[in-house]
Amino acid sequence: MTLADPQDVRAILVGAAKGGTALTYAEVLEQLGYVFSRPKMRALCALLGNVDDEAEARGEPELAVLVVRQSDRLPGQGWWVAGGGRVRGYEGPWEGPEADRFIRQVQQETFAYWRG
Repeated sequence: MTLADPQDVRAILVGAAKGGTALTYAEVLEQLGYVFSRPKMRALCALLGNVDDEAEARGEPELAVLVVRQSDRLPGQGWWVAGGGRVRGYEGPWEGPEADRFIRQVQQETFAYWRG
């Protein structure tokens, strides 16, 4: 059984992008009707990959970058390894000020596209 329809996740993230905000993993899960748990978060991460693959096929910017940890407002390891960081040639740390600056820049591109 799948956690949610990728289109439902996409709709949540497009709404966040239009509003210029990032959402925590727990906030996305809550909007899907779930309470946060590690297994649910991992299932959400798999869905985020599908959402971004579909966005890329449409010529849209990534949306998974808008899903962040509550602790530091940065995406989790999967985003850095499988998606945005490596694809964009970022080789810095995944935490701290440098990572924060990089993520804010990528998020701003997504916000600008959806507010467009």
